[in-house]
Amino acid sequence: MRLIRFLWRALNNLVRLMQIIILLAIFSIVVIVVASLGDRGIKIPDSAALVVAPSGALVEQLEGDPLQRAFAEVGGTQLGQTLVHDIVESLELAADDDRIKGVVLMLDEMDDAGLAKLQEIGDSIELVRDAGKPVIAVGDAYSQSQYYLAAHADEIYMHDLGVVFIDGFEYYRTFFRDALEKFKIDMNVFRVGKYKSFIEPFTRNDMSDEDRQSSERWLGALWSNYTRDVEAARGLDDGTIAAFAGRFLEKLSATHGNAAQMALDAGLVDFLGDRRAFIERAIEIAGPSEADDERFSGIDVGSYLAAMRADQLVGRKEAIVGILVASGEIVDGEAPRGVVGGDTLASLVDHVADDDSIKALVLRVDSPGGSMFASEVVFAELQRLKLAGKPLIVSMSATAASGGYYISMPADEIWAGESTITGSIGVGAFVPTFQRALGSLGVTVDGYGTTPLAGQLRLDRELGDEARQILQLGVEEAYRIFVDKVATSRDMSAERTENLARGRVWIGTDALELGLVDRLGTLNDAIASAAELAGLEEGEYDVEFVEPALTLRERIALQLAVYARALAPVDVLSLRGVANTWLGKMSGAIERDLGWLASLNDPRSLYYHCFCQLP
Repeated sequence: MRLIRFLWRALNNLVRLMQIIILLAIFSIVVIVVASLGDRGIKIPDSAALVVAPSGALVEQLEGDPLQRAFAEVGGTQLGQTLVHDIVESLELAADDDRIKGVVLMLDEMDDAGLAKLQEIGDSIELVRDAGKPVIAVGDAYSQSQYYLAAHADEIYMHDLGVVFIDGFEYYRTFFRDALEKFKIDMNVFRVGKYKSFIEPFTRNDMSDEDRQSSERWLGALWSNYTRDVEAARGLDDGTIAAFAGRFLEKLSATHGNAAQMALDAGLVDFLGDRRAFIERAIEIAGPSEADDERFSGIDVGSYLAAMRADQLVGRKEAIVGILVASGEIVDGEAPRGVVGGDTLASLVDHVADDDSIKALVLRVDSPGGSMFASEVVFAELQRLKLAGKPLIVSMSATAASGGYYISMPADEIWAGESTITGSIGVGAFVPTFQRALGSLGVTVDGYGTTPLAGQLRLDRELGDEARQILQLGVEEAYRIFVDKVATSRDMSAERTENLARGRVWIGTDALELGLVDRLGTLNDAIASAAELAGLEEGEYDVEFVEPALTLRERIALQLAVYARALAPVDVLSLRGVANTWLGKMSGAIERDLGWLASLNDPRSLYYHCFCQLP
């Protein structure tokens, strides 16, 4: 035992030593990089194009550990996520920056995204065009989401082997009832709200009529918004996009399988060919690169923002409007970025309440919900913030449904995008039991309990009758709490609230008409409203994201990532996209249907959750 304790202490000391060595190595690299840059910092060329090249998913908050992300960026690894706010901010700054002569959209690496997020970016692209600066898009091909952004460009370039693939919005789910029966797993389900469908994959083999009815409405509204926006941006006749998608095979046959020509004929793209024509056009706009006159002068979003934010550090304001992001599944306890931990978010709200410099808070919600208990923890802390006299505005992103709507209710104002998916006011619970599966293996369970309830909730036994009744009563109570809070916060009658609830999903425009949200607008609109409620004039306040404090190692690594990005020149040929493979799409769909199960940790197994979050 003494030997083991000695080895254990030695191992711990070795780990600490390695951490110190790594930290010193990082610090040394930062010093070398900074020295090599001299006093230049990140230099924005006198004439350049802002290169907007999103990678992976468009998100409101980057997932995971900042230190790991920083090392990945230094190593040139694609992070697989891009902040919507970074793109929007960079475009807004570029519109008024004389050094930025235009914008280049390189969208091959971007995954599909919620329409509300695309609309915010699209509005920002229009600001650049309104400033008289050209916007050009280039891609090997365009998915539906990629094309939405490309449509806002003045010129769209595509490879002559490419395709614009617009197939509409879909809401298909994987159902497991027969599979669970084959494995002899009993999924005991409890719910309130006939449209509350997130438990249906475990109880059915197909979509219920109620879920189909609700889905047809909100998906149809999203599709209408998509086609309207794209046609307006491209100056196309009404119905062009619906006809392109609805008669895809017919139109492709007319061009003998030439999908690129099909897109050109439909007016969806402007130029077909390799990248040379695009590069020459970009050089016309921004001039040649200092390093290589065969390439255009450009600066990527990350480097541009790092330089601009460094300049903004001078003359900071005393008053702050804070932005707190609630992105991802809502779970009980602490959670990393990209997941809404009830305790984590509540702690940050508490920090805002106690920070005198933060005069108002904007809660940016992008969540399909999750744990009822965690949602209530956040709800209560937001109410305390309001009691402290600080204005609270909620800004809904692509999805703020079920638990995402629950945590929005304390707000003085709720802002949504017109294509935000929200509502889904309902509750469900489920408890799997495995007694039949174990029995098929010859495993049985027997014993003794001191009360009739003892052992009724064991997963290796059939769920007891009293346990079933307890769970159903819990679900009904959770639903009553949700509906009552909606009625109180939205100043509605109980009858009207019940008609809007029952798990039904709405989009932003419907939610505004029904009184579930107050106004339609962007995050910037919500920030301006929060400042106004706090009595702050424009120019009197700064806007800051409220996040957990970074460790010293994280701060050093993040700074290293900034300098590494500055040393890497923009290379159009190196930003070549990799098309989404069918295997990746299939695995992604299954992960969406099953991956959320790993986050289910509500202490009472009660969930305010909506299966309405599109990619």
